[in-house]
Amino acid sequence: MSLISKDIQKAITILTNEELVAIPTETVYGLAGNIFSEKAVKKIFSTKKRPHFNPLIVHIPSIDSLKKVVSYIPVKAQILAETFWPGSLTLVLKKNPTIPDLITAGKDTVAVRVPNHPLTLELLKQLPFPLAAPSANPFNSISPTKPEHVAHYFENEIELILDGGPCKNGIESTIIGFENDEPILYRLGAISIENIEKVIGKVLIKNNKEENPEAPGMLLKHYAPKTLTVLTMDVEKEIKKFEGKKMGVLSFKSSFKTEEIFHEIILSTSGNLEEAATNLYDAMHELDALQLDVIIAEKLPEIGLGVSVNDRLQRAAFAN
Repeated sequence: MSLISKDIQKAITILTNEELVAIPTETVYGLAGNIFSEKAVKKIFSTKKRPHFNPLIVHIPSIDSLKKVVSYIPVKAQILAETFWPGSLTLVLKKNPTIPDLITAGKDTVAVRVPNHPLTLELLKQLPFPLAAPSANPFNSISPTKPEHVAHYFENEIELILDGGPCKNGIESTIIGFENDEPILYRLGAISIENIEKVIGKVLIKNNKEENPEAPGMLLKHYAPKTLTVLTMDVEKEIKKFEGKKMGVLSFKSSFKTEEIFHEIILSTSGNLEEAATNLYDAMHELDALQLDVIIAEKLPEIGLGVSVNDRLQRAAFAN
């Protein structure tokens, strides 16, 4: 049984002993281990059942730590780091030779970020090594945004879940890499592409890759409930298609509740895209636990964080 606790010293002891701890971030909970421990990193992959071709994100305590992990920082990368760190931005940069190939799936680049959660920042400051920390869920499953989500997945497999409460942003970090020093968006995330482009100008999007992906989150099937999930612009039309089935509805801001619908969750009654993103995974966990025949998910407006939420819902629906 995993202990859910705020005990940083216990987390330090476990991580120093090359074991894993689930850590809170502002995006989702991560399954963390010492990046320099082959034992710990292998355990991350095996516990998550994650393929080794999918690289991990390295978490560091500050922008000053970046040069310990990477060998080259393009000008626009430096600007992004200074603007958004600590925060929900991951940068993919040329790695230092000391970074193990197991972390980077054999690539010469490494994904790195400074998370914006006080508990994990304090943990990172006290550790003598950075942490690899992909989301604390089995590969392709719904990401965890509460300690209880992690316990449901791994209660007999990890000793400690560091309790940071619910994640405030609720979806993964935005990932930006560089090709010939020009920024490439590899994963849509908790920082909108509009906000990225306000800082560094136009960014090319390249966020789908089934083989040898440059970054996490690029696979077409991902973030998926066990329940059949349908993504639609027209919820009422889909409800008619599944008449007689046990239906759940995940809507943006409007209620579609009828006798046909077993359970409905509205992501943001005020139509706030940030609130919708924060609530997304918790709502998916709740619906997936109800043994429904189908989850009908409403597509959000394709602006701001609506684009990132739609990306997650599309990958969840692709799984079916």
